[in-house]
Amino acid sequence: MALRTLDSLGSLQGKRVIVRCDLNVPLRDGEITDDGRVRASLPTLRALIGAGARVIVCSHLGRPDGAPDPQYSLEPVAKRLAELLESPVAFATDTVGASAQEAVSALQDGDVVVLENLRFNAGETAKDDATRRAFATELAALGDAMVSDGFGVVHRKQASVYDLAELLPSAAGLLIATELDVLDRLTENPQRPYTVVLGGSKVSDKLGVISHLLPRVDRLLIGGGMLFTFLAAQGHAVASSLLEKDQLETVRGYIADAEKRGVELVLPTDVVVASGFAADAAHEIVAADAIEESSFGASGIGLDIGPDTAVAFADAVRGSRTVFWNGPMGVFEFAAFAAGTKAVAEALTEVDGLSVVGGGDSAAAVRQLGFDDDQFGHISTGGGASLEFLEGKKLPGLEVLGWQS
Repeated sequence: MALRTLDSLGSLQGKRVIVRCDLNVPLRDGEITDDGRVRASLPTLRALIGAGARVIVCSHLGRPDGAPDPQYSLEPVAKRLAELLESPVAFATDTVGASAQEAVSALQDGDVVVLENLRFNAGETAKDDATRRAFATELAALGDAMVSDGFGVVHRKQASVYDLAELLPSAAGLLIATELDVLDRLTENPQRPYTVVLGGSKVSDKLGVISHLLPRVDRLLIGGGMLFTFLAAQGHAVASSLLEKDQLETVRGYIADAEKRGVELVLPTDVVVASGFAADAAHEIVAADAIEESSFGASGIGLDIGPDTAVAFADAVRGSRTVFWNGPMGVFEFAAFAAGTKAVAEALTEVDGLSVVGGGDSAAAVRQLGFDDDQFGHISTGGGASLEFLEGKKLPGLEVLGWQS
């Protein structure tokens, strides 16, 4: 059975449609610092508004532990959504209570309401099926149909993602359809050369995706904090840099497997080593096999790939027809250690083919570093979901919509 799309729901004129978006945006002092996920939801919402639906938007934000917490309110998101849609958006101060029921009852065709944070109700993320289903049943009472468009949560078996899609006529929104199309192109007959760039802090976060993609790629570039476990696996000292000792054997296996398959495994030749983890820390560039020979000795911490590596990585990316990038090359939040990440991002904008930024910290990095979304082939809205898809895992939020991996 194929993924059910909006067309499968028939006429939506006058129908109450619950849209599960992923509006989990970063907030600082009540202000949204990156509205990428809000903007990503617009095509589906506009399609539903145009079809005359009465649109009920729901999402989580942060981890409020199943109880109301003002710092995680979706009210700022509702305000931003109104600005982007250039039309009023109502806001319900609860999820399934009196405010939500009143707001939904007041909807006219083409109107939009945002419900308060789903995770203010413990039933949303409950492990107990009956508890989760009970909350989903309360949500379902608000609508006539459900559209799932929060790609960042489709790997979670949660009330609004899984159970709600079983209780109401349901279909995938345009964002999920787009994400799946792109990810499918990364796994089925990608244009070559095909390069995967992996960064971020931990190898353990990427084990599955490395295993699944090694047989499919031509080139694998390793940066970020995880690079030090690779260097250590080759016998190099890494001073006080991030190191997962329990993954050394696994990484040695990947290095051997890459060689056996003819996959070019590209590791840094130089790194930026700092005196400590701070924006203003003293730092210097050293060879990747001489980290402990820096001025900081055994207390030095690697916080970015070095300039020679940045050039090599950028050249490899630019020379590819398909590129998937997940995880920054260094601590990009600190200007002194953002050069590696910026070099990779810049090269990605110059790819003659498909360039995919794999959500999460990578998406945050390209925006913080001043790049526009449309400079890339695709910026995924779901870091964890993207990785699990590329690992070949079954995603409950997609299977409930008819998707078969």
